[in-house]
Amino acid sequence: MASVFDVSKYILDTIGGRISAMKLQKLCYYSQAWHLVWDGVPLFHEDFLKWDNGPVCRELFDLHKGEFYIDSGIIAVSLLSKDGISGMEKLNVEQVLEDYGKYTGVQLSELTHSEEPWLQTEKDEVITKEMIKEFYSSLMYNAQK
Repeated sequence: MASVFDVSKYILDTIGGRISAMKLQKLCYYSQAWHLVWDGVPLFHEDFLKWDNGPVCRELFDLHKGEFYIDSGIIAVSLLSKDGISGMEKLNVEQVLEDYGKYTGVQLSELTHSEEPWLQTEKDEVITKEMIKEFYSSLMYNAQK
């Protein structure tokens, strides 16, 4: 299984530049959410917490704390998992980047604030993977109707 650092590095390498820490957090969140829907299992084991600016992965936050912009150089090789990110996982992340990458970090944060997983979670609590999967699965199901 990949780690949030594997996914972050892949996002940053794919985008090929610097992005805001907020945008990276939200792209990782949506990568996790849609991977749960499409593959039925988590993309990475780390959780997201409900913070004022939307879902935040604490482990990733601890890495970029105090930085507004991030590039892939911030992620040390020692943080990457031994398994890395697989081909199917990359395809899922690429789809998320295609769908959500055009938005700013603030826009993505506002989007998460309108969605059930964030709305149904108390401040500083974990937004559970089960809640994430259930909500985004319902979006996919409703889109197919």
